[in-house]
Amino acid sequence: MPAPEDFARAAEALAGARFRLHGRDRSTGLDCVGLVGLALADIGVPVQFPAGYRLRNAAITGWCDLAPANGLQQATDPIRRGDVLLTQPGPAQHHLLVALGADRFVHAHAGLGRVVIQPQPYREPPLAQWRLALEQEHLWQR
Repeated sequence: MPAPEDFARAAEALAGARFRLHGRDRSTGLDCVGLVGLALADIGVPVQFPAGYRLRNAAITGWCDLAPANGLQQATDPIRRGDVLLTQPGPAQHHLLVALGADRFVHAHAGLGRVVIQPQPYREPPLAQWRLALEQEHLWQR
């Protein structure tokens, strides 16, 4: 059964895919939402994707409700492999990263035009941190 390690590996395996806004397919390109969604789908989690967002969005609170709908729960302890971070790299810009450890992340980098693995690229603390829901982790361990 899938576990946070499986999710991290699935996200890591998408490194090198091309960047495409609203991209949901590894062969045609991914954005940060597509990266997280595809990695979840690859481990068997049903995914609900948001619609109607742009590279810059003044508000995203409505879309944050999709985290629990996609099997993620809020986390506040130190970053673990498989955590999803919501960051704000610039004004009206929001971005998702998947932790591969406390200091390595995979994310869809619009500037580089592909999914990359890097150290934490932003100085500011994340706006939110999620991980696979404990109920699911418990069910997966059966």
